[in-house]
Amino acid sequence: MTAQADPTNDARPTAILVVGAPASGKSTVGRLLAERLRPGAFIEGDALWQMVVAGREDMSDPPTDAALAQLELRYRHGAMLGRSFVDAGISAVHVDNIFGDGVAAQLDRMGGRPRALVVLRPSVEAIVRRETERGTGAYDGWIGDGTLADAVSVFDGWVGETPPVGLWVDSTGQSPDETVDWIMDRWDEALVDE
Repeated sequence: MTAQADPTNDARPTAILVVGAPASGKSTVGRLLAERLRPGAFIEGDALWQMVVAGREDMSDPPTDAALAQLELRYRHGAMLGRSFVDAGISAVHVDNIFGDGVAAQLDRMGGRPRALVVLRPSVEAIVRRETERGTGAYDGWIGDGTLADAVSVFDGWVGETPPVGLWVDSTGQSPDETVDWIMDRWDEALVDE
């Protein structure tokens, strides 16, 4: 029987990507996960998006060319920061809205070995509840003539198109700390290079 990997005691810094729909808990869980790693850094996709302070283009349906270009820039910079931290001996947790084949592309951009992927996929109802409580308007550009639940369902479909690698977490009934505990207990499943 092989010993289970322990990211808190592993001498190798890890590049960790946490993805999921908006309001799935990525930022909260990602920050808590980074805080458990020694040393650990937290890279938030939304913070990179907010760095464009003039002329920022929000993603919507359909997205503009400028919005897509800024999204790609955001992904590139998140990966660049992650590589920089890992190269300096610090595990990096990068959280962002990345779906489908874009997840593998982002893992490739992040480089480093080992790499880990955590896909947060709580129920549509849980995401609707969280988004309503936090009131950020993350889905405003996607609702159209439908409901918030309709928009969340679209994003959930995109999450479902992500290749089945890494650790998938249905965090519907979990607190953020419980989700991080669950991830830590199943760390081997999150590793995509081992």
